[in-house]
Amino acid sequence: MVFSSAIFLFFFLPPVFLLSRLPLGKRWQNLLLAAASLVFYAFGNLQYVPLFLASVLLNYVTGLLLGGRFHRSRAVLTVSVLLNLGILCVFKYTDFLLQNLSLLPGVSLKPVGLVLPIGISFFTFQGMSYVIDGYRDPKSCSRSFLDVLLYISFFPQLIAGPIVRWGDISAQIRERSCTPEKTWAGIRRFIVGLSKKLLLADAAAVVADAVFSSGTGDFRAAWLGGICYTLQIYFDFSGYSDMAIGMGKMFGFSIRENFLFPYTASSIREFWRKWHISLSTWFREYLYFPLGGSRRGRARAAVNRLLVFFCTGLWHGANWTFVLWGLGHGLLSSLEGSGVIPVQLLQKSGVGRLLCRVYTLLAVCLLFVMFRADTVGEGLRMIGAMFSFRSVPGASAMLARHLEPASVLTVLLALLLAGKPGIRVHAYLTEESSRPALPALCCLLLLLLSVMSLAQSGFHPFIYFQF
Repeated sequence: MVFSSAIFLFFFLPPVFLLSRLPLGKRWQNLLLAAASLVFYAFGNLQYVPLFLASVLLNYVTGLLLGGRFHRSRAVLTVSVLLNLGILCVFKYTDFLLQNLSLLPGVSLKPVGLVLPIGISFFTFQGMSYVIDGYRDPKSCSRSFLDVLLYISFFPQLIAGPIVRWGDISAQIRERSCTPEKTWAGIRRFIVGLSKKLLLADAAAVVADAVFSSGTGDFRAAWLGGICYTLQIYFDFSGYSDMAIGMGKMFGFSIRENFLFPYTASSIREFWRKWHISLSTWFREYLYFPLGGSRRGRARAAVNRLLVFFCTGLWHGANWTFVLWGLGHGLLSSLEGSGVIPVQLLQKSGVGRLLCRVYTLLAVCLLFVMFRADTVGEGLRMIGAMFSFRSVPGASAMLARHLEPASVLTVLLALLLAGKPGIRVHAYLTEESSRPALPALCCLLLLLLSVMSLAQSGFHPFIYFQF
């Protein structure tokens, strides 16, 4: 079930929201939300509901053991983490491993063809954070299976995050308030996210998909496709996060921000402090710091960053394109940290800051081209075309079919809103205002435009649903 689908917007979310406002105790409200979350998951992944429940049960039992007889047991933690990773690896990486082994001389292995459970990367990492934090602080583990089930299954962030830590939400599961102000702020945040997805991301997707599927070597088309995909993935994923955070507010929960306008960054390291914050925080807390972080010298810190970004790329999918995307970010981050790319020095002057912005946006765009490509060869050909300055006959006609005046204006608007002007617009529509009627009217207009777009356009699933 997709947030931007009619069945979710008109037949799932409204009744769940209204039922949650009945004068029930917190336990009954939690039971309602957990049941609704399981229905939400079952709608698109019914055959894997038992697997999902088994994952939740594994982490719940591990928490009981760590908080009880096996207090701070490294063996219990290790077994639990390996089981979690085992489930993830079997479903996500089995065919990838078999395909790569088949490249060896004399080896011929057929892919198993396992269907990837929706959101497995997200709910597995969330469950692992619960048991790792439980190992570090056994008193934090819950004895209520319902609480742990709701924590992992809460439908606003179940499929594509943000990845929420138990310590950030456990108190809210037990006690929370649903004030009119918080509810209204949540509704506005949800509408802003819906608008990002349907009005901006999906418009950019039409152009990006046309370019990447055509395989044209025209440099104009290649740049346009790369830029449009860079816009698409940001508005698609940040729109999903806005919707998740907004729905969290509607049900009384406060979920941390996942995006802070990353395209305003002036370095790759700053980019990752603004992009997919919950994932970068997860890897920092549970992999980078345990590896030693930057405490053992620059060389070791660079190796640690490369390993973390390798895992970040592999987490996104079983394809070498994702691995190269992650390693590219890791390499640039390491070069910045060591001073080889002197971003800190350059940012001391106005011209230097501009150069840093251009370098960061260029690097992010080129790496997203590799991220979007189906194969490494396709990604390299697209990047090569971007710098070939070669015009291909017929490319202009292909682009003209997809670049109607409305779509051109939408892409230009997306470029504007991805930068600093977007910060002011986002704050105006979602934050408290002394004149709340004006943001309300703007959000109502955005909602109407989004519903019209939903009725007229084709289906574009959220990009991160595949992870």
